[in-house]
Amino acid sequence: MAEKDVLFQIATLLNRAEPLPAVSADQIAAVQQGYVVEDGHVVALAIQQGGLQALPGNIRELAHLRALYLAQNTLSALPEQIGRLWHLQTLNLNENRLDHLPDSFWSLRNLRILFLGENPLASLDARIGRLQGLEQLYIHSDQFQTLPDALGDLPNLRILDLGHNKNLLELPPGLGRLARLEILYASDGQLQDVPDNLRHLRSLRYLNLTDNQLTSLPDWVGELSNLVELRLYNNRLSSLPEGIGHLGSLRELHVMNNRLTALPHSMGGLHHLRKLDLQGNSLSALPDSVHNLKQLWSLNLRNNALGSLPDSIGGLSNLLELDLRANNLTILPSSLAELPHLQKLDLRWNPIVAYPPWLDDLEARGCLVFK
Repeated sequence: MAEKDVLFQIATLLNRAEPLPAVSADQIAAVQQGYVVEDGHVVALAIQQGGLQALPGNIRELAHLRALYLAQNTLSALPEQIGRLWHLQTLNLNENRLDHLPDSFWSLRNLRILFLGENPLASLDARIGRLQGLEQLYIHSDQFQTLPDALGDLPNLRILDLGHNKNLLELPPGLGRLARLEILYASDGQLQDVPDNLRHLRSLRYLNLTDNQLTSLPDWVGELSNLVELRLYNNRLSSLPEGIGHLGSLRELHVMNNRLTALPHSMGGLHHLRKLDLQGNSLSALPDSVHNLKQLWSLNLRNNALGSLPDSIGGLSNLLELDLRANNLTILPSSLAELPHLQKLDLRWNPIVAYPPWLDDLEARGCLVFK
């Protein structure tokens, strides 16, 4: 009866004429409003996009609750009683008006997935480290300038989203203790360097540091041996370290809109690279080692300062797309004609004196050529 009273009170707060609907477990995360019952108890509750301003204090009566979805409301505070939801595993508080969390919040020791993004939170309590079961933490688009080192005390964390904290000045060194971390978003902040402790993130598969103020990348980045995707665009990088060539598992490298003037010879060591985006830099040449990128299927060199291409570019045997727009090319190497799978070649806005006849052969076999 107590659980029904809670549901009734929430429906009243939402000005609903009808009771909250019961839905299936596989629907609950997607619905705006509803609940799931198992063995006679409410185990999941969604109150999303409803303009909810406050949770009732008797929310504690939902003692069997495992998932609570409260995104896109107008909550400015949470009741202390929320800390009594000891079985809670998933909590979504995205897009509310929370500027603080109650002391009892840090008693939710069974949380696995926590969304706190898009709130006016300016600080994160060091007691976050008590939530030892956390596997996914989303604190994007808040107002953090710094973050507690205690984030490194979450031994099971696999996904950490710090992105779009536009005032974030640095990453806490403690992140280097997250031995199981696989995905790290730290885009769109004010980061000027990457802390050395991050070199210990040997489980990391995806790293996003875009839209920051980075001027250099440490050579130890090559020690992140499981990295599959690295995003560094919209920074101030003038060079890439030789160590980047040791990322043998890397499949995508995005470095557009930086200040690169050259690439390290070690780039040829990226044997599994499939996509390389270098648009919007100041590259005047490519290293001959580029021919070693045998798995590459997309190469974007638009808006650089390339005056020529190495003959070795013909060794990119799996290349499907090559974008050379807006460079300083006057001639093209004949080795481009040897790219067996090329489907698109964009040559526009280059001062090419005369187009070679083998371009016609490329077009005849189905390659789309823009001149």
